Amino acid sequence: MTDASRDPAVRFDAVRLDRGGRTILSGIDLVVPRGSVTAILGPSGCGKSTLLSALTGELAPAAGRVEVFGRAVPQRTRELLEMRKSIGVLLQGNGLLTDLTAAENVALPLRTHTRLPRAVIDRLVEMKLHAVGLRAAADLYPRELSGGMARRVALARAIALDPPLMVYDEPLTGLDPIASGVIMNLVSELNDRLGLTSLIVTHHVHETLPIADRAVVLANGGIVFDGTPDQLQATQDPLVRQFLRGEPDGPIAFDSAPRREAA
Repeated sequence: MTDASRDPAVRFDAVRLDRGGRTILSGIDLVVPRGSVTAILGPSGCGKSTLLSALTGELAPAAGRVEVFGRAVPQRTRELLEMRKSIGVLLQGNGLLTDLTAAENVALPLRTHTRLPRAVIDRLVEMKLHAVGLRAAADLYPRELSGGMARRVALARAIALDPPLMVYDEPLTGLDPIASGVIMNLVSELNDRLGLTSLIVTHHVHETLPIADRAVVLANGGIVFDGTPDQLQATQDPLVRQFLRGEPDGPIAFDSAPRREAA
């Protein structure tokens, strides 16, 4: 019998994902080891967001199975909502509520999903903001924060419930190089310090690979690479090389990955 502690954090087994009667991704076999930082890379339109939707239960697979910590992603609403408590998601648009302070935004999931006393929630919020280096910004509103600060507040909110799995959806969108470096360092530090498993969905290759244990590249409707960052940099696969070099001409279509009709 398999020891549950050895089960991967995430598993996609022969998964096919359809939208609007069209196949976006097929033949997806993917294992995300516990404790790892895994980068899901690929050009715009390759299906990264679709893969994320299947992981969080927003999109049911047309075929195959998606598991989180050894359990299939449920279809029933109540069970799905319970499972989502174990997944922290950092949205590329931050998703901060503009009429709440930074502290109030971080407190929101704690007040929604727990019955903790106000004093305990306040202490937890302080700890989460401290973890991202923004304890002094607790009383600021989103409009008073820089782009990098707002992203860090959103990160503090994403880890408020201590989820074992963190998913970062294009975490560097709209950030300057310095803010991007801060966010990537935080992702790595929090993963190690809190014992998380992190999945980074992004097209920012060079900023993400230095902190990643594994890299997965999506293109043309499937996985075209799965290995270590060093193996990715050394690959001679023309399709992967085209993506890494940002070349407009090659096996990856410029407009989007080809879409196949669902069977």
